[in-house]
Amino acid sequence: MKTGVFGGSFNPIHNGHIELARAVFRELSLDRLLIMPAYIPPHKLTDGAAFPDQRYEMCSLAARDIEGIEVSNIEIKRQGASYTYLTLKELSQIYPEDELYLITGADMFMTLHQWKHPQTIFRLATVCGVPRNNDDITVLEKQAEYLQSLGARTRVLDVKVMTVSSTEIRHKVKAGEDISGLVDPAVKKYIREHYLYR
Repeated sequence: MKTGVFGGSFNPIHNGHIELARAVFRELSLDRLLIMPAYIPPHKLTDGAAFPDQRYEMCSLAARDIEGIEVSNIEIKRQGASYTYLTLKELSQIYPEDELYLITGADMFMTLHQWKHPQTIFRLATVCGVPRNNDDITVLEKQAEYLQSLGARTRVLDVKVMTVSSTEIRHKVKAGEDISGLVDPAVKKYIREHYLYR
């Protein structure tokens, strides 16, 4: 089995995240993709921000009808800093027979060698970088070569997704603007009903 791991704060999860999840699922021929909201300690929550269980709930709503895509709460249950090497160790125990694929955005891919225990990450998963635009691909491919020299298995995924950010959505909600088309209708309803990001 091939299992993808797509982590982030997802505050909130938006249609760009879902498009990316679908595209990566196809591109890597995955058997399952885990959307994994990170735990953010309460003292880091800004006014109106979503708590971990609320972000998990929104992810579950957004992914509810997508075959092969699941939402995992292991980082939320673990609490504390969401270190990727710990998550991959836990997943390798849950799915001992699976090949793990770690999905990262361009910025994360460029700094991966500076993360906590990168060698554990390289041992447990193939690291996949997703470019923001066409210009990114060449830079990411050079970084992929560098990571390979450190022992990593890498893939640079040429997938196109809509450019939208969670920050932009939070600002729109705060300003009373419509976020239809940016998030799943069920997520929009959840944000409204729970007075998030006001």
